[in-house]
Amino acid sequence: MSSPFFLRRPFSTSIRCSYRTKNIPEDIVAKALTKQPTGRGRSKDIQSIEDVKPEAEPQSASTSKAVRKPKTRKANIPLPVDRFELPPRSKWRNYFPTSGMAFKSRISIANPETAALVAESFVPSGSKDKVIIEAYPGPGTLTRALMQLPKERIRKIIVLEDVEQYLNFLNPLQEADPRVQVLPMNGFSWDTYHQLDVQGFLDDVENIPWNQSNPYLHFISHLPMDVLGEQLLAQLLRCAPEQSWLFKHGRIPMSYLMHDWVWDRISASTEDPARCKLSVIAQAVSEFNHTIDPRLLVPYNNHFYPDATNPAYSSKTENRRRGTPFVAGTFRPLEHQIIQSGMLDKWDYCLRKLFVLKSTPLKNAVGHLAPGSDVLKSYLTGDDVPLDQRTDMNKIIKKMGVEDWAAVVSAFDRWPFAPEELLITDSFSRDERI
Repeated sequence: MSSPFFLRRPFSTSIRCSYRTKNIPEDIVAKALTKQPTGRGRSKDIQSIEDVKPEAEPQSASTSKAVRKPKTRKANIPLPVDRFELPPRSKWRNYFPTSGMAFKSRISIANPETAALVAESFVPSGSKDKVIIEAYPGPGTLTRALMQLPKERIRKIIVLEDVEQYLNFLNPLQEADPRVQVLPMNGFSWDTYHQLDVQGFLDDVENIPWNQSNPYLHFISHLPMDVLGEQLLAQLLRCAPEQSWLFKHGRIPMSYLMHDWVWDRISASTEDPARCKLSVIAQAVSEFNHTIDPRLLVPYNNHFYPDATNPAYSSKTENRRRGTPFVAGTFRPLEHQIIQSGMLDKWDYCLRKLFVLKSTPLKNAVGHLAPGSDVLKSYLTGDDVPLDQRTDMNKIIKKMGVEDWAAVVSAFDRWPFAPEELLITDSFSRDERI
């Protein structure tokens, strides 16, 4: 009996309607129009229809409590004539939307004093003739802070931004300072960096041998707060072992403004519940550190835009992370890469296959790499493996260090029955990576 009840509920309505038309005698209709029952069976005459004043139309259920005003589109606000200086923070919503695909994941530093601290920490005293590539600058508060550093530190600033509302306030910078070049390109796209080479923007950047840090090229970015932001960082870190992307110029630093929850995942130790695949890759290819005390970047609303308390988006799922603290950090590729050239696909494969069993001991998980992969135990703990090089098979996956992962991937690489076809289909092609 309960089934019909539940089936009816989604289709129930407050408006009654008949499913077939009935012919009602005219005398009954006339009587109903002149008499109306009141009280206990008594009736009283009512006015004729012509004398009755029309009543207000009944409100629908959705508007019975409060009349909804129609949504009106905010009138177009003209851009300021002088856009070299950013408008007051209180006016930013007039020029920089906070919703829509192009904006919902964007967080920008908005406090000029904070931006000056971050710029100084990214490009400190002693830097000379740097070429800065800045992705996701937003309105350009950090860009302006970089421009205000002593000119001997920075030779060129290449700004990558493809959102028109931000470009309106970025283009005037290149008109005011010949060091600045604003390119309407997306910082997530691989083709963007290819075009930097093709169009000669990096022709004057010196290539430095890998055993030395490159002090002349520096990548800086706000990290978008959605999954693409974390994917961007992960894929750029993966370029270090292959010395691809900007790393073909040498061991260049990368500096980011990012949510602290991303930083926690990157820096998570083997004892940290947040440890994940990104933790292993980041720690295998780079060293990293905060460039300023994270306490200087809180509370969030004092330093970043959009405001976390804005009611326009506070209830939207995709914006729940707005307002969480940000950190500033720099990554530097390691001279001796644990991930060897040509082995990145196998690292990715092993990490993906085993991290789904992150609470399982390695001895029980290794067999899930591929059919027959239990034999890898002998590669890791066999009698022919020196005692100091044997892998602890009782470690659970999420507590494995970078050295443990290197041993597993090396064993997988030496195993003659490793499923090469899975390695190809389980990873992105090089052309799709950034």
